[in-house]
Amino acid sequence: MTTRPYERPSSGWQESAFQKGILLAALAIVVLLGAVFLSLLFHSKPSIWAFGASFVFEKTWDPVSGTFGAIPFLIGTLLTSFLALAICVPFALAISIFVGEYFRTGMLSSLVKNVTELLAGIPSVIYGFWALFVLVPIIRSIQMKLGIFPYGVGILTASIILAVMIIPYAASMGGEVISLVPSDIKEAAYSLGATRQEMITKVILPYSRSGILAGILLALGRALGETMAVTMVIGNSNLLPSSLFGPGNTMASIIANEFTEATATLYLSALIEIGVVLFLVTTVINIIGAYVVKKTSLGG
Repeated sequence: MTTRPYERPSSGWQESAFQKGILLAALAIVVLLGAVFLSLLFHSKPSIWAFGASFVFEKTWDPVSGTFGAIPFLIGTLLTSFLALAICVPFALAISIFVGEYFRTGMLSSLVKNVTELLAGIPSVIYGFWALFVLVPIIRSIQMKLGIFPYGVGILTASIILAVMIIPYAASMGGEVISLVPSDIKEAAYSLGATRQEMITKVILPYSRSGILAGILLALGRALGETMAVTMVIGNSNLLPSSLFGPGNTMASIIANEFTEATATLYLSALIEIGVVLFLVTTVINIIGAYVVKKTSLGG
């Protein structure tokens, strides 16, 4: 008796071991995430007991007087991240349509895909240097023409360099989901008399919107936690940002700037509590984003 190619001998223990291995890997991620959060929470206890909930809303950050508040850095983080996202989305969407619909194969498509992916692999400190030597002088000249104090560095400069850094995350996923749109749906649109532009805007984008939003959410998560490039060009002011052209600070950049200087227990604990706030903000935004992605999916 011969065995047909698709018939395999019984391997119940292998199937069970495979499932347990996958389960352990998934649980390890949950345990690791919980361990990180609990560790941050434990080391920020002195600050939590000293300031309570007012830590989040306090505007003053003065290590000399022992007054610590996170609101300037929270606002700086949200401003730079969402402004970067607003700048990034049109470019990421255009690249996604270009490689996912217009040039799905060929040398030009490979070139654009490779260059886009290469942007994600460049170290953030390189982006920071580029911004200091190229972007900051341009922003400073614009500020002088507008009659604004020419800081050069600031919220807008940090947002632009952040936008460049997060484009690959949104564009890569967007291009992949657009290329997966079934051809029979597109042909149906053409048969009804739609132009290519109408087919893209009324068929492809609605069909793949959940995947595109997932890519944008991934890019936002990258922007919230970026440290080095932002620290180099945001101005490092511990005051509330006065305008988009003014200097500021983010939660990640204040930790990077002052962690080695924090010798007092309360000072160090306040910096770690900022890490807790950043963790919670990122978690909340990801939960909201996942809900939006689910509601906008075809089966949502």
